[in-house]
Amino acid sequence: MICKVISTIEKHGMFDGVKSVAVGLSGGADSMSLIDILSRVKGEYDITLKAVHINHNIRGAEAQRDADFVKKYCEIKGIELLLFNVDVPVLSKQLGLSEEECGRRIRYECFEKAGCDVIATAHTASDNAETMIYNLCRGSAISGIAGIPPVRDNIIRPLIDCTRNDII
Repeated sequence: MICKVISTIEKHGMFDGVKSVAVGLSGGADSMSLIDILSRVKGEYDITLKAVHINHNIRGAEAQRDADFVKKYCEIKGIELLLFNVDVPVLSKQLGLSEEECGRRIRYECFEKAGCDVIATAHTASDNAETMIYNLCRGSAISGIAGIPPVRDNIIRPLIDCTRNDII
């Protein structure tokens, strides 16, 4: 799988001119695979990594366990970690947004606070297929049917060519 990720990084020039990468780290299999692979190849690209974890305060004790897991992993691996705790249910009501949309906005605001050149998210080919089907069903234009781009602005998706089975 690491070769597939390197191929994706190279094909899309994800690290061209990049010195620092903020990695969205939820604690799930996809993001843990992403940080593991990037920590293995960071020397080849001369990049530094910062992990970013956000507790959205939606899943209670389970979310705290994820935060604790991510914190311990980063301590062991020597990866700088930025932890954020945001009450998305309350904030979404204040802003008049769905919790999903509010959570997405908060995530990208927190990623930006890391001050890195790019933000790496753990979207996979499986996520891309789901997005394409969802967009098609809701009547999206051609651009929506194209799915999740490997690179958009300063957001990169090194796992976009990997399936969920690859990750597992």
